Amino acid sequence: MGRFRLQTAPIAADARAAGLTAPANGGYVSFEGWVRDHNEGRRVLRLEYEAMSSLAEREGERIIAEACARFGVEHAVCVHRVGPLEIGAIAVWVGVAARHRDEAFRACRYVIDEVKHRVPIWKKEYYEDGDSGWVNCERCAAPAVHADHVHHHHHDHDHDRAHAHRHADGRR
Repeated sequence: MGRFRLQTAPIAADARAAGLTAPANGGYVSFEGWVRDHNEGRRVLRLEYEAMSSLAEREGERIIAEACARFGVEHAVCVHRVGPLEIGAIAVWVGVAARHRDEAFRACRYVIDEVKHRVPIWKKEYYEDGDSGWVNCERCAAPAVHADHVHHHHHDHDHDRAHAHRHADGRR
């Protein structure tokens, strides 16, 4: 099994952490990202994650390898949920064990920041008022590089409406 994985099942953080123990490790750091009940002033009832699995797993593995090389750690893992999630669920978990705490903290922060920035995972929030929307969809907001090149991704929503909405109220 790789060090980065997508899964639909709940994340068993304690079991994942136990897999990182080794006699040479002197520090362990983890991060849990939870589904919260609000975003930008709106009440969120639940959410759903979609991912381009093969690309997401390759990029996630690359990020873990970068963190290990950059911070000198041997044991780092990240698990990200896909599918529907309820409020309070762990959506993403990162665990890093290292010889010293500084390397563990820095590698953990690097992994979560890079996963959020680079891995093709999209989040759809479902709101109390019955509306729903894709959140932090950087590929949706990115303009095409050339007129003949269009950014494509696999989830479906109204780009023109989203584009007009971003400009009308100043937010994405």
